[in-house]
Amino acid sequence: MQPSLETVKQVASFEELITTDFAYSMNAICWERTLEGDFSEIVNKLTDIDTTIQIGEEQLTQLLLSPKGQLARKTLLEDFQQLKAIGASPELNVLKDYERDKDYAVFPKDVYSFHVDRSPIPVATFLCTYYGDSSEIVSNTDAVQKILLPEIRSELRKLYKGTEEGFDAFLIENFYDLHYQTNQNAKIIQLGVGNLWKLAVDHPKMKVAPCIHRAPEERSSQKRLLLIC
Repeated sequence: MQPSLETVKQVASFEELITTDFAYSMNAICWERTLEGDFSEIVNKLTDIDTTIQIGEEQLTQLLLSPKGQLARKTLLEDFQQLKAIGASPELNVLKDYERDKDYAVFPKDVYSFHVDRSPIPVATFLCTYYGDSSEIVSNTDAVQKILLPEIRSELRKLYKGTEEGFDAFLIENFYDLHYQTNQNAKIIQLGVGNLWKLAVDHPKMKVAPCIHRAPEERSSQKRLLLIC
């Protein structure tokens, strides 16, 4: 990982991760870790996956694992417990791929598009990839909202049937405003495997701009093990 210094701050512990505030253009905080254990074993134990399945703590504890698999499970359970202790609701997913937005009118609004998370409360998104391809972020200076691009805005106006005063509300209600297009030569930052991230979201009380991110294009033969909350 080669983070952009104005966008990403690195910390050395979970405690520092949760107590460090976003500031200025820094809207992503990374606890960089090298994890022990065999996370692929946990993924391979869950073979009946069409697209995505969610694993609960109880299901995780019931898996029969080798010593290396048990080490990986210990880390997963510790991350669960630490995040739940601060009031978060972590989900652990094994996935082959996300559903694609195939019937889009102007541009796809799936998670493979660079986007920001909107939250009804001013909380951060926590994210960790334990196995497989990791998510990606980009600096806000390296991207622009798609709704601000003239050619896209023109196409969206053709979709909209209401009054001019309601156009912006239409864009928000249909989540068009959450998606971004990267600039030419934008620096894409891969979040890496094992690192626990805290990303800023879109909320009026957030002190910084939301972090622009996307799901990776998964390799066809490799599933992902991902924690998010």
